[in-house]
Amino acid sequence: MADSGFAYTVAPAGHRLHGEARLGRVWLQVADLARSVAYYESVVGLRTIERDSSHAVLGAHDDPTPLVELQHRAGAAPVPQRGRLGLYHFAILVPDRAALGRLIAHLAEIGAYAGMADHIVSEAVYLTDPDGLGIEVYADRPREEWRVANRALEMATNTLDAADLVRASRGVAWSGMPAGTRIGHVHLFVSDLDAASRFYHEGLGLDKVVLDFPGALFMSAGGYHHHLGTNTWAASALRTKPEDARLLEWSVVLPSQTDVDATARALEDAGATVTRTDGDVLAADPWGTIVRVTAASSLPAPAGRGTASGTVA
Repeated sequence: MADSGFAYTVAPAGHRLHGEARLGRVWLQVADLARSVAYYESVVGLRTIERDSSHAVLGAHDDPTPLVELQHRAGAAPVPQRGRLGLYHFAILVPDRAALGRLIAHLAEIGAYAGMADHIVSEAVYLTDPDGLGIEVYADRPREEWRVANRALEMATNTLDAADLVRASRGVAWSGMPAGTRIGHVHLFVSDLDAASRFYHEGLGLDKVVLDFPGALFMSAGGYHHHLGTNTWAASALRTKPEDARLLEWSVVLPSQTDVDATARALEDAGATVTRTDGDVLAADPWGTIVRVTAASSLPAPAGRGTASGTVA
């Protein structure tokens, strides 16, 4: 493995994902579309960009960027308490601490339960949607405040100072997720970290982030603390089935089609089955979770696009 140029990350030996990579929308299968839309609007603070009888696309207010797509499947089984291999949580990144503070005040006002943690590099709130799918909403601390010791990026799960975050909001009322909100990372349950490394580090081309988190592997592009987390904390859990509430797909956005094509070749070299559709590349990891790699100049439309979930899972 090669030095990444960042003190706390290790680059893959071959293909390396472009440093300007970012995450696009996540696509979730839910049991009751109306129930889920109501939750993501009233609790999480997203707005519906478009909707029909079987799916909805949601994003931040005053921002056209799609963040979450919900696909209806009547009777989809909720996530059991022990979890399933696949989604642990997806994470919504808000622009600043004030926005996170307004969310915390909003959750308190409506009586919604939330977990909370200070991860040193970020401050986070954790929610669970009506199907048991995990959500993190977080604000990053400035990179110049991140701490590195012995090549490891310092991260932890400490008590969050929620009161200080609420003070940072300066009394401004919650009005939903603000413009500039994005998907910051995705975190997955897997059964084998070596297999996760082969697919996501050697294939997709993410750098490994050097951390001291037992049973977990974090990866990123461009020196970020993590665009992807994988862990074996639910290694004995079952894989998701087509009829389950689940993460159908998450997406990585690269600057150009050339970057997408290079990533496709690297995934194939790592043994993944790759499907190409309208310039996008789709591949399923060893547990059936699909990642879509797309170029910023050719993002898929919010609706009407296909998935390879039936062919590569």
